[in-house]
Amino acid sequence: MFRFLLALIVLACLASPAAAQSLEEMAGQMILVGFDGDGPDDAGVSAVVDDLEAGRLGGVMYLKKNVASLATVREMNALFRDAAPMLPPFITLDQEGGAVERLTKDVGFAEIANAATIAARNTPEQARAIYARMAQGIAEQGFSVNFGPVADLDTNPNNQIIARFGRAFSDDPDVVAAYGRAFIRAHHQAGLLTALKHFPGHGSSTADSHEGFVDITRSWEPRELDPYRVLIGEGLADMVMVGHLYHADYADADGQTPSSLSPRWIDGVLRDELGFDGVVISDDLEMGAIRDHFSLKETVTMAVRAGMDILLFSNTADYRPALAQEVLDILLAEAGADPAFAARIEESYARIAALKARLQ
Repeated sequence: MFRFLLALIVLACLASPAAAQSLEEMAGQMILVGFDGDGPDDAGVSAVVDDLEAGRLGGVMYLKKNVASLATVREMNALFRDAAPMLPPFITLDQEGGAVERLTKDVGFAEIANAATIAARNTPEQARAIYARMAQGIAEQGFSVNFGPVADLDTNPNNQIIARFGRAFSDDPDVVAAYGRAFIRAHHQAGLLTALKHFPGHGSSTADSHEGFVDITRSWEPRELDPYRVLIGEGLADMVMVGHLYHADYADADGQTPSSLSPRWIDGVLRDELGFDGVVISDDLEMGAIRDHFSLKETVTMAVRAGMDILLFSNTADYRPALAQEVLDILLAEAGADPAFAARIEESYARIAALKARLQ
């Protein structure tokens, strides 16, 4: 039934004047990259504008290096929005509070505490007010997506990437869902989209996927899915960001495949078990957990076959202004050789177009 409904959405999207008219343009919507530069006249910014105008790119991601001032951010985001010929671009950043912030007090942005502190000192309703002020400030700079809330459980106090920086609200799934709900609703109020992360759960891990392979087989618990189950069930999940996490009990036939490249996790657990039919986005596909084990072609093709809709590349490991074209070439070559792969691109485009319609 879902495939049938998705086919209807694809047809509806193609009938729209603003919709992509070719498989190439559909595939371009699946690509989201980081960039070099912190001003509208920089070469890296111009490369992004060119990709958006040509339909090779569906969105951009900001890192702290891209933020010289709030004024230049607004100028660049205006260029990005104006360049997209059909669907509005996803203009994204990680603005959680605490250590994970791209907009900081150094450029005049009001910083807030990390998730653990917010939850410890505020009720969910009070937290929503705090996040509403932050979200409004983000929207005023021209962003459309904030990669949050963190839906991980704070179950490992020695965790290097979640607990260390207070990024999780709690070790209780109900508490995480309550504060995640507050975060999402505050962003929706400001016209922003969000992304639950890091599916299927990074809070219990004993390693950092930025640095290399992360095996959660012995640490992960099924209750780490509960915040996703609740927020998906309430219709609050715009996107779900999938981490690069390996669990032996969920291994694919080809061996040690991380969740971001795994059909068992994405099509199986996330879509079939949890019922999520929205946009699935990868965590940065240039992290060590992926880059050290898979080629660019393997990463792109495996992710799409697994059910990934948006391929996120920070473009920091080996900056290339033509990275979007490289990824697009891989997508189109694979689609030309395999009709099932082409159909996957069409499915992803339908989901992306439906979500972007909320930005128009």
